[in-house]
Amino acid sequence: MHIHSFTFNGFQENTYIVSGDQQSCIIIDPGCYDRFEQQELTDFITRNNLQVKAVWNTHCHIDHILGNAFCCETYGVPLRAHKEELFTLSMAERSAQMYGLAGYVSSPEPTEWFEDHQVIAIDDMEFTVIFGPGHCVGHVAFYNAAENLLIGGDILFRGSFGRTDLPGGSMEILKKTIHERMFTLPENTVVYPGHGPATTIGEEKRTNYILEF
Repeated sequence: MHIHSFTFNGFQENTYIVSGDQQSCIIIDPGCYDRFEQQELTDFITRNNLQVKAVWNTHCHIDHILGNAFCCETYGVPLRAHKEELFTLSMAERSAQMYGLAGYVSSPEPTEWFEDHQVIAIDDMEFTVIFGPGHCVGHVAFYNAAENLLIGGDILFRGSFGRTDLPGGSMEILKKTIHERMFTLPENTVVYPGHGPATTIGEEKRTNYILEF
């Protein structure tokens, strides 16, 4: 499995393209906002002869969905998220106005839904869905045990964790998610977060200041 990350938009959000040996790929949390970021994404896909099979959202905060419409329309693929994230998605237009994102094109609604513990296979790629609320109500992460990797969105960062002061956020619930869902994964699991550099479960169990709460 191959993971390529882009850092997009003013929020410095990590967009991931996950591909397997059969050239299929998934776009996770497309944050590409302007035409230059969109071109960077499509150039990579074209250059590597990838076939986009789906767009997945770990959650639907505005910085993670700015490219939803572009990617779904460009590649004619479905959007998938957790059903609880319809609440977050419903606030996207207001969020775009608040942050001055006049070029935001409304995300389509998901047509497929993630379920906790669901195993999803696309060609030679396979992920288990981990439901992990706290940063927002319907947040999910994608875990591949064979390759010890987790695409975790805004649950856990290197040395930090997702904010809980936005609608649907809860520090108590996020702590439960991190301790009971993230920190129970093998320590050598590489975490690819929604912002900032990658880390490992072991490193965060030793050093993350969520442990102080």
